[in-house]
Amino acid sequence: MRTVLVTGGAGYIGSHACKALSARGYLPVTVDNLSTGWAQAVRYGPLVQADLTDRAALDAAFREHAPVAVMHFAASSLVGEAMRDPAKYWRNNVMGALTLIEAAVAAECRDLVFSSTCAVYGEQDGVVLTEESALAPLNAYGSSKRAIEEMLRDFGASDGLRRVIFRYFNVAGADPEGEVGECHRPETHLIPVMLEAIDGQRAELVVHGNDYPTHDGTCIRDYVHVTDLAAAHVLGLEWLLAGRDSRVFNLGTGSGFSVQEVINHARAATGRKVPHRFGPRRSGDAACLVSGSKRALDELGWEPRHSSLKRMIADAWAWHCKGGYHG
Repeated sequence: MRTVLVTGGAGYIGSHACKALSARGYLPVTVDNLSTGWAQAVRYGPLVQADLTDRAALDAAFREHAPVAVMHFAASSLVGEAMRDPAKYWRNNVMGALTLIEAAVAAECRDLVFSSTCAVYGEQDGVVLTEESALAPLNAYGSSKRAIEEMLRDFGASDGLRRVIFRYFNVAGADPEGEVGECHRPETHLIPVMLEAIDGQRAELVVHGNDYPTHDGTCIRDYVHVTDLAAAHVLGLEWLLAGRDSRVFNLGTGSGFSVQEVINHARAATGRKVPHRFGPRRSGDAACLVSGSKRALDELGWEPRHSSLKRMIADAWAWHCKGGYHG
């Protein structure tokens, strides 16, 4: 059984990737400091509780587990916080990635799948974003991810590090079998916040802005099911293990939904009203982000099979009703 080191494997996307890796016959070894992740989400392999800036802990993990590759998810990722505290994002995301890359190269583990983001594109309204679109991030989150992409390129030139970079759009849903799901402290993502409002766990959903240049004034985003995203990461891993060249892929569906449309779908899916009000715009948010993912389809054979909005909300609702993680 080949081992893959998964940073952030106790988090939302990382835990789903670990399940997909396990189903494919790999042993995922999670490296996570549990600052935002959950030990309960680590179900498919061992947990190394460590911070990515701890080089000694990383070196020990590489020695003990001898991974064939790394999947790197661990990062701070809140847009609002990134605007208020950019230092945290440069310190956690960039310094953590640098320490991880140096440890991987030292261990001669030179295949890395990186969780990047559509935030590297910034605001380019009215266009479908492709991998060739200009990079113009609006906040320290997107800027830090762009910096890591450049870091990976430089280590590729100097040390032969090969990478698959996934720039993905808004992730939603939960494992259809209910083993892992989305659970943040505090919760900030639209769909789980909306479900909390539906269930009375919060007073209301605050929609950040209804004066954007969109058809209903609310932001438009391209939503992709977390299970589809995890499947793409396994395909990216196997792309590298087959000896193929480094590559960047967008992951999305190619169609966007406004916040108001998500609210309408949630009301239909749950049969309940969605208590909500409109607040001011959130600094650093683009009006419209929609992915062009033809490269992932053509080269990886990836398709977002679970990514209808109805399915994503239904799976998220089932996970919410189950109660999530505790502790």
